[in-house]
Amino acid sequence: MAAITASMVAELRARTDAPMMECKKALTEADGDLTRAEEILRVKLGNKAGKAASRITAEGVVAAAVVGGAGALIEVNCETDFVSKNDAFLAFVNALAGLVAEKNPADVDALSALPLSQEGFGPTVEDVRKGLIGKIGENMTIRRFKRYEGGKLVSYLHGTRIGVMVEFDGDDVAAKDVAMHVAAMKPAALSSAEVPAELVAKERKIAEEKAAESGKPADIVAKMVEGSVQKFLKEVSLLDQVFVKAADGKQTVAAMLKEKATAVKSFTLYVVGEGIEKKVDDFAAEVAAQKAAAEAAAAAKNA
Repeated sequence: MAAITASMVAELRARTDAPMMECKKALTEADGDLTRAEEILRVKLGNKAGKAASRITAEGVVAAAVVGGAGALIEVNCETDFVSKNDAFLAFVNALAGLVAEKNPADVDALSALPLSQEGFGPTVEDVRKGLIGKIGENMTIRRFKRYEGGKLVSYLHGTRIGVMVEFDGDDVAAKDVAMHVAAMKPAALSSAEVPAELVAKERKIAEEKAAESGKPADIVAKMVEGSVQKFLKEVSLLDQVFVKAADGKQTVAAMLKEKATAVKSFTLYVVGEGIEKKVDDFAAEVAAQKAAAEAAAAAKNA
């Protein structure tokens, strides 16, 4: 049986907003597996246990650039919020966005090898990155980027922590509204058919466990599960979501786009630190360890 620490309970509570004792029970049942414990809470407590799952767990910046007919969205991470506001760091990230749009690197390694000079560092992106690490005193990594070319593009940045790029045909204003909608509602895919299979499978598993606890006949349980999955697909599919600016509170994104004679081909959403687990220090354990070390040192001195 895995030991359930205070830091593990705190991490699960931060992910789910569930009561502390419920978090401890779920972790005990899951033998310390945080992901499984989160699923258990979803079954027991419903969607309430998932509303904090999108909290940011790492620092950094998302930037966008459009150069000619190409555009890019990029995320670069650092260790603290303080550095994410550093002018040199921001200039570096914006330069990288422009390089991705202009040079079309295949991956992060290819981007790192491109020519760049900044703050007296160079001659490559990697040399500038290392130089800034030495100057600022904090690690920074190029995490991911997405490049588009050949279609109409619009980008939207919510501060520096959320970035969206939309590829579309039609009305520029409607496309910009969609980009803002994506930043606010964070859809997982353009349509229900494009929702990643692993997300659907996870949601189905949770729905099955929750429905099974109802004690209803198997045929009713099957309908409950299917209903839950279909509801989930509508909630996470861009075209099926209710448009954030809908005057009637009911118009979907698909209906708004049809009204504006606009079609969204694809989109990319980056949220800084999404999916990255930031280290959570167990301060109680650290203090206890320091106290034990001090007592051992004192005992050795007096021996």
